[in-house]
Amino acid sequence: MAIEIKAPTFPESVADGTVATWHKKVGEAVKRDELIVDIETDKVVIEVLAEADGVLAEIVKNEGDTVLSNELLGKLSEGGAAAAAPAAASAPAAAPAAAAPAAAAGDDNILSPAARKLAEENGIDPNSLAGTGKGGRVTKEDVVAAVEAKKNAPAAAPAAKAAAPAAAAAPVFAAGDRVEKRVPMTRLRAKVAERLVEAQSSMAMLTTFNEVNMKPIMDLRNKYKDLFEKKHNGVRLGFMSFFVKAATEALKRFPGVNASIDGNDIVYHGYQDIGVAVSSDRGLVVPVLRNAEFMSLAEIENGIATFGKKAKDGKLSIEDMTGGTFTISNGGVFGSLLSTPIVNPPQTAILGMHKIQERPMAVNGQVVILPMMYLALSYDHRMIDGKEAVSFLVTMKDLLEDPARLLLDV
Repeated sequence: MAIEIKAPTFPESVADGTVATWHKKVGEAVKRDELIVDIETDKVVIEVLAEADGVLAEIVKNEGDTVLSNELLGKLSEGGAAAAAPAAASAPAAAPAAAAPAAAAGDDNILSPAARKLAEENGIDPNSLAGTGKGGRVTKEDVVAAVEAKKNAPAAAPAAKAAAPAAAAAPVFAAGDRVEKRVPMTRLRAKVAERLVEAQSSMAMLTTFNEVNMKPIMDLRNKYKDLFEKKHNGVRLGFMSFFVKAATEALKRFPGVNASIDGNDIVYHGYQDIGVAVSSDRGLVVPVLRNAEFMSLAEIENGIATFGKKAKDGKLSIEDMTGGTFTISNGGVFGSLLSTPIVNPPQTAILGMHKIQERPMAVNGQVVILPMMYLALSYDHRMIDGKEAVSFLVTMKDLLEDPARLLLDV
């Protein structure tokens, strides 16, 4: 009995997807709930699992093909591994060709999509790696370690280059090489580019700046971080939770900053769903903390840590990244001193955090060295007036410089 392998049902915010990786070849045995194929959308990579034990009989959509919700990807013949040979023999002539990219790689190991891409770019044979992931899966970290080992073996480099000329086009270039490599954008990167251009062309976007003295928060954090971590089962107290809490309070006072524009309508949201930009292997993603106004500092920190781990493992779901009424982006973790973040439509504002840097400041007529951070609020001037934007940012500054106000609601 043939079982159809179909793409999942995409939410309204996702129009289609792309077949990223087939983890099985035609004729190979498949176990129930085993990963068969990855579908990459402009938000996340969705894993399609086998519904029953059997053999992959046919691949309908090859790697790189575009697929719609519930569209047929391939077919699975129910049965054990013994049926593998007949299934392969009876498969259509096009099926072996469809499986050729996977076969050409010669990798019997199970690879995550990010690991497979990195291995191909750097000329690493997956079969030479010992997978440390679940079920023996080769993770990105395994490939990175192999790449580093390859870099640190200069004696073998000339031989490797002669044996595999294609590796010269990999992103790791030797000094003096004048080579280029052309690769297609991932769907995520292409969508990010599209939305950034859309935001800049459709909004009247401005940015206002301020600076915040981080010493009060740093002192509070240093005093209670150990007790906080012990009390909340290993959750670490960072800076982001203070910014999220300050943002939710400021958004209550200035609801226009929490609104969105839908055609000629303004949609005011009676809740604060805060998107927190997270860097991943696929690019920048923005998972959302739902009803952040009701979350404690520990819940915020735990939520951000969970999102960070899921982003690293490629496990973020579409639900994790759908919606959001306001976004916070922290370029300071990469050393950015000042920037103008771009609003994520249909939201009307985004807060940019930056590097904490000690600077001489005048305090009560005295020069004092303080840890300062520049804040940037980019906003859609069609919705938010300059006075409202500046007042919002000043409110955040006041709350962060006197964190007791967050508890006292003053």
